[in-house]
Amino acid sequence: MHKKGKKSGSDTSIVTIQILSYEFLGPIRLSEWGPPMDEVIYVLLARIKDTFQVIFAGESGKTNAVDFFTKNEKFRCWLQNAGTEDNLYLSIYPMWNSATQERQKILQKIISQFQPICNKSNDSNVWAAK
Repeated sequence: MHKKGKKSGSDTSIVTIQILSYEFLGPIRLSEWGPPMDEVIYVLLARIKDTFQVIFAGESGKTNAVDFFTKNEKFRCWLQNAGTEDNLYLSIYPMWNSATQERQKILQKIISQFQPICNKSNDSNVWAAK
């Protein structure tokens, strides 16, 4: 993963992170996220000191649900692996008007490469952030 910033015309910095060959927006603290969200692939990252570790990868169609992430069945795993909600970050890869199958194909590449702990069916392998 490589983190970089871009300057737009309005002098606002857009932070991106590269995962495989895809440029994701963010990371931002999960607590700063708010709907709406179009079709995306998203990754949850645990910030440990000055590094980010991919702990979950998923995909979604459009949503306006304010509790989209907090109601996820893996939310508890995310918190356990990040240590606190302040260490839990989100990055998204927009895929406007994409089909679920398109998103799933890229998602599987990411899961295969990073093997995020919270994508595993057995969450007992949780590590504690220090």
